[in-house]
Amino acid sequence: MNQKVLIDEISVFFPAYNEEKNIKKTVLSAKKVLERVAGKWEIIIVDDGSTDSTSIIADRLASLDKRISVIHHRPNRGYGGALKSGFNKAKYEWIAFSDSDGQFNFSDLRLFINKQKETGADLVLGIRKNRADPFFRKLSTFIWSKVLPRILFGLRVRDYSCGFKLIKRDAYRKALPLVGEEKVTQIELLVKCQRSGFRFAEVEVGHYPRIYGHQTGADLKVILRSIRDLLKLWWILRK
Repeated sequence: MNQKVLIDEISVFFPAYNEEKNIKKTVLSAKKVLERVAGKWEIIIVDDGSTDSTSIIADRLASLDKRISVIHHRPNRGYGGALKSGFNKAKYEWIAFSDSDGQFNFSDLRLFINKQKETGADLVLGIRKNRADPFFRKLSTFIWSKVLPRILFGLRVRDYSCGFKLIKRDAYRKALPLVGEEKVTQIELLVKCQRSGFRFAEVEVGHYPRIYGHQTGADLKVILRSIRDLLKLWWILRK
């Protein structure tokens, strides 16, 4: 085996909604990293009902490399729906996902892989250091990441909503079915994995300003819908 290979096989997916100015750079950067660190790999672009040219660019990237594929959502299913589609299509033992907006450096995947090897963890979760987000988004994320998941579910992670994670496929499958949507999908996944006894590890990763496009995670309608879904999930998992 090539000594540069850090992981035997991995599926990587990128949720994307109206990321026409970011998706090509994100995918090609990830491809360069995977060619250096993985034995077998695939990239899945989850085009979540984009209304710009994201889907066209994604299809073009897939046509140039059989290891790249695209899922098209029509209509938009939200972040939670994009996560579920990416996980369900992934075929390899390890699954990583990252935001497609350029706020992460995908070369940090090495940190996740090394942490997994050091700890034997089933899930390696990113922790955003020096978060490059507006104040309101930082505040809402603090409530979602630090307060509500701990109070309602006893979730013991520092930054559950970080959009960069490495997860064993068996852990995801054990958590099924996932009923939560939007922000709640990740909470449900992690709570179920924690209760099932899967091992967690965390690693700090860089987080950079978004240059192009619009963040939807802090939109009021998304937040209100997520609060509703969070309370619904608490009711389902309360025992």
